[in-house]
Amino acid sequence: MDRLDRFFGVHGSALTLRSERMGLLASNIANAATPGYKARDLDFQALVSERQGPALSTTDSRHFAAPAAQEGPRIRYRVPVQPSLDGNTVELATEQLQFAETALRYRSSLSILSGRISSLTTALKGE
Repeated sequence: MDRLDRFFGVHGSALTLRSERMGLLASNIANAATPGYKARDLDFQALVSERQGPALSTTDSRHFAAPAAQEGPRIRYRVPVQPSLDGNTVELATEQLQFAETALRYRSSLSILSGRISSLTTALKGE
């Protein structure tokens, strides 16, 4: 399984995280007029790093251990540029832009994974 993980790279995890992020962003957009609603988002880079595992490993008992990844909430509240009077922190233009960018990156990861699956299928068929 380790070889398949290396073959697909970070794109499998990224696809899952981007899907989760689009759900949060869609929720933010749907609640743009809800008083007191707090816009939420994922710390995408931290989550991808966490899913990749530690970058360093010890090869000798005399080596120092790599520092542990900082634990933090997966979902964070977005800080608005201009807060509204009703306590809602959703800025519709920001949310729509983030959603469109995430959707584009989702499609890119999906396309890369599709290409890798296609090349794997071709190799297995012996073509």
